[in-house]
Amino acid sequence: MKMPLVLKTGFAMLGLSMLLGSPASAAAPATPAERVADQAQIGDSVRAVGLDSLSDLSVKYPGGATGYPDVVYQTLLGYRPMTLDLFLPPASYNKKGPRPWIMYIHGGGWAFGGKRRSAAYLDWPKVLASIAAQGFVVTSVSYRFSKEASSPAAIQDVKAAIRWLRANAAKYHLDPDRGMTWGQSAGGQLAALAAVTCGVKALDPPARVDPNAPNVEVSASAPKGADEVSDCVQGAVAWFGEYDFAASYKERKASAANAGQPDMMSLFLGCHGQCTAEQLRRPSPIAYVDSKDPPILLMHGTDDTTVNPAQSKAFEAALQKAGVRTKLVMLPGVGHSWIGKTPEATHHASKAALLQSMEFFESIIGDDAKK
Repeated sequence: MKMPLVLKTGFAMLGLSMLLGSPASAAAPATPAERVADQAQIGDSVRAVGLDSLSDLSVKYPGGATGYPDVVYQTLLGYRPMTLDLFLPPASYNKKGPRPWIMYIHGGGWAFGGKRRSAAYLDWPKVLASIAAQGFVVTSVSYRFSKEASSPAAIQDVKAAIRWLRANAAKYHLDPDRGMTWGQSAGGQLAALAAVTCGVKALDPPARVDPNAPNVEVSASAPKGADEVSDCVQGAVAWFGEYDFAASYKERKASAANAGQPDMMSLFLGCHGQCTAEQLRRPSPIAYVDSKDPPILLMHGTDDTTVNPAQSKAFEAALQKAGVRTKLVMLPGVGHSWIGKTPEATHHASKAALLQSMEFFESIIGDDAKK
């Protein structure tokens, strides 16, 4: 029986022997197309596909920490998958029990930056890995920027990442009850907001969605159990953040207009024209302060002209009035991102900020912290 000509020409170089199910001639070399088709691994359905070869990449760092880049923690309909970088401590720490964890949140005016950047540090992932080498599970998270989705999207993403960590506590050998947020600038605001809004329903991330269609390239929006775990943290470290939007909104809006620059704050808040009182209150950590808040370390440069140091001072006063354990460190002679008038001043302040932050982490969630 002759094979119809259309079959031979229609499938071009796939190979007649493959189509007929008969073995290819041992003497005939495989074509590039045949090699690609033969090597492809196929699942039973789209939903059955597991981790691909790029999903399990890792980086080994000095001190024994391991970094896992771009781990997906949330997939929301219509948005790019939200990812975090994960840094795990050396396996030797497992004998001490589940590990404390730190979540870093980057800055950038809620519209720029990224999870591998911070102030003037040349290799931020290496800094985070050095913290992991001391026995902490460390993450650095991305979140939706203001032109993707305005407030409260960013804090909802941070809370989704916190829940992702807790839902995966057994997998990553971490202690759900020993976690802290940490951020700088816009990330400082988000780190502080996460700390003082434990259980605030209005800032909850969207409920988990698990699509059932086996032939669509979608996945569950969050891991199983994410809706049942807490979004609370046991402390926070916030560097030069914005904590009271009502106090700075008019000044920031006028400054942007005078400079002919975009009004980053209004963009983040989702304002059309003037912001409402509720739009200003909702992302302001100072609006949620109460006696049940966890310990918070605030750090700011005395010469900061991007975010007024008065923001940190007012937030510290509100926390102290509520009886919350807090500490404000003002680093003299440096501005935003710890930038000083000389390279030496920048270096000194940047190292001092890390030193005091690490000491605070250890005092709150470290293995020797007082329970």
